[in-house]
Amino acid sequence: MIGAHLILYSRNGCCLCEGLEQRLLKLPLQKLSPPVELKVVDIDSADTAESVRIRYDLIVPVMAVYLNEENKKIDLPRVSPRLKEESLFIWLQKAINKSLGLE
Repeated sequence: MIGAHLILYSRNGCCLCEGLEQRLLKLPLQKLSPPVELKVVDIDSADTAESVRIRYDLIVPVMAVYLNEENKKIDLPRVSPRLKEESLFIWLQKAINKSLGLE
């Protein structure tokens, strides 16, 4: 059961955004605790709220964890573009734990 969503705020044409999305798609996100499902939000999309675009306009890519049961969203710290595969997975688990107060 997916307990949370990992939201990637990004923008089409942003090489950092697209690179991070590709690396996240390769990770077994369901093995994180809590298990997460990736949701990519293009901040320039007509479907995206103006407040979201304004908040993340100059800082994408940004990841956040949305906790389904608590209806709560927590922005994660910026991730190094150098982290790949297992290192990114470990970083993500630590960032989620810290943001949830589990560390």
